[in-house]
Amino acid sequence: MTWWRFARLIRAIFGPRLPDLERIQDDGLLAVKIAQTFALRIDFLDRAKCEHLAQLYRGARAVPAEAVEALLAAATDDAWRARFASIDPQPLAAASVGQVHRARLADGDEVVVKLIKQDFARRFAADADSVRRLFRLATFLYPKLARVADPVGMLANLREYTLSELDLRNEVAHADVLRGIRDAHAGVFDLAHLRFPEVHRDLSGERVLVSEYIPGPTLDELLARGELPYEKLLELFHLHGFFMFCVGTFHGDIHPGNVLLRDDDLYFVDTGALSHVCDRLRRGLFGFFAALSQWDYPTCAQRLNEMAERPIDGAAFERFRVKFLDLYRDFTHSSVAQVSLTRKMMETIKLGVHSGMVFERGMFPIIKSLMYLDGMVLRCRPEAVLLEDMRVFIDEFGALV
Repeated sequence: MTWWRFARLIRAIFGPRLPDLERIQDDGLLAVKIAQTFALRIDFLDRAKCEHLAQLYRGARAVPAEAVEALLAAATDDAWRARFASIDPQPLAAASVGQVHRARLADGDEVVVKLIKQDFARRFAADADSVRRLFRLATFLYPKLARVADPVGMLANLREYTLSELDLRNEVAHADVLRGIRDAHAGVFDLAHLRFPEVHRDLSGERVLVSEYIPGPTLDELLARGELPYEKLLELFHLHGFFMFCVGTFHGDIHPGNVLLRDDDLYFVDTGALSHVCDRLRRGLFGFFAALSQWDYPTCAQRLNEMAERPIDGAAFERFRVKFLDLYRDFTHSSVAQVSLTRKMMETIKLGVHSGMVFERGMFPIIKSLMYLDGMVLRCRPEAVLLEDMRVFIDEFGALV
């Protein structure tokens, strides 16, 4: 991706008109991934633009039916094809990297076949390297940008999880990791409604994955129709919060297109991206949110300082504390529509950095998760006071943190 194409993409995202989704897809996978990242930033993009960009989660350009056979031929052999009674050439869904087709095995089982749409890796890596040079120049000219927004770290995370997605064997392995964590904690934490599709491992490989067909809709589809119960969204927070705060290993791309609802169960899919956070950040963030849920802002200020790799003290901390309390003066009992949690967290990190704190890299996966979850609440129940609704989980998390 050339610098002027990147500038054009950012101008399209932040400009007055709805972005041209076809042009974004023409500009390559990195452009699509960046646009998807902004799709849930309702905290500073208007709702219409976010909903428009969100189409890239569920309505990405599909490989035409006549080309599907070529993809299958490149990824499989005759013995593989003999295991199937039928494969629908029309995709059930298409995402930025792959597309999913309904199929039926020779024994009658209904399955889905996921295919990587093309060889993205070389162009994507080149585009990411080009944009990284731009970000490095920006952080050289403005060093605090690296500590406040960490664009190089954000791009590195985007690069890592996208390249991981391009090898479907990672999706299988990461689902096994999350399933193993769930099963190991079954007696101490309620994870009964978390599910993962069963994979036909003997039929799956780097560019093709065969798994059971789950007939439920995605949360993105339910949000678009206004049919997602807020209680199920809180249950997603409960499940994802366990992995994030209690374990530190979690689904790295928990956007609403990657969670299916079937009856009362939530299915995590597209687990190609797996994120990790160190124990100090994990425990520190939990302490911060535990205090925040009680509107205990002095404790929040202390917890944030404890999270820093290089904390501050004395007069510097007192100046920070005064500014922190002012920053949160409008937060108590505010709905997500009134005050965005994602934006508030970004402003909080910025304040800490400008006050002299130094944070290690590793914040972006958690900020990204908060961005996704915050965006879902804004679409589902904008009048919700999310921190109050999450209090019920705090004690349960605290027993394991």
